[in-house]
This record gives sequence, structure tokens and C-alpha cells, in this order.
Amino acid sequence: MSAVPRSEKSDRASRPSNRFRRMLDRLSTSQEDLESEELQEDTHASGCTRISECTDRQIVKVTGTLRTVTLRPRAGVPALEAELFDGTAPLDVVWLGRRSIVGIEPGRKLIASGRVAMSHGRRVLFNPKYELRPLGKE
Repeated sequence: MSAVPRSEKSDRASRPSNRFRRMLDRLSTSQEDLESEELQEDTHASGCTRISECTDRQIVKVTGTLRTVTLRPRAGVPALEAELFDGTAPLDVVWLGRRSIVGIEPGRKLIASGRVAMSHGRRVLFNPKYELRPLGKE
């Protein structure tokens, strides 16, 4: 006779293993959710602040993927605008007086630091210090 009661044996047999459960979760999760999860893990691993936790006038270091890059004049001055996403929230990154920057393109990962401002309810980082992430790590 076994020391484990019969009801516990049947419960254990009916529950899928953790590895199998994770595989099922990954298959049933959308691609966007999986990418957000990876970006959040990258943020944590690099020691950066999550964008969703950034507050107005706070000096931060954030990382993520550029979703969009557009040229949009501000007060008659050219401005290169990009949306950075880290899996938690978007952040607008704006380089004033620039029409283009080599390497700043949609899909590129980068680390940016500077002071966050709130503009029309969105977080914005003006003229940040930035570091492009190596393409091999993407």
C-alpha cells in the first residue's frame, strides 16, 4: 500500500506539469502579450525604470523598442519623434532640431535617459541621452 491517499494520486495525475502548463500558456497567449512580457523582463534585467512608473519631472533611465519614428515640426523647428515601448506603457522620445538620426528606426531597441515631462497626458522625454542596443541581441 502506498502512503499517499488515493484522492491525492488522482489529483496529481490530472494536473498537467508546470512545463506543459507554461507551454499551453504560451500557445494561448497573443504575440503582442509575449513581446510585452519579453520587454518587461529586459527592463528588469537592465536595471531601468518601467515607463508606467515614471512620473512628471522625474529623471529616469528607460529601455524598450521603438514602435514609430516620425518627423514632426514643433514651433517651426524640425523634431524627430519616436514612441518607445517597454511592455508597460509608451513614452514619446523627441529630439528637437533633428530631421533624422542614424539607427533611430522602428523596431530598434534602445536605452534612453533624461527628465520625463507630461504633455497632453503622455510621458515625453526631450533630447535624451541614448544608447542603441546591439542588433545581435534582438
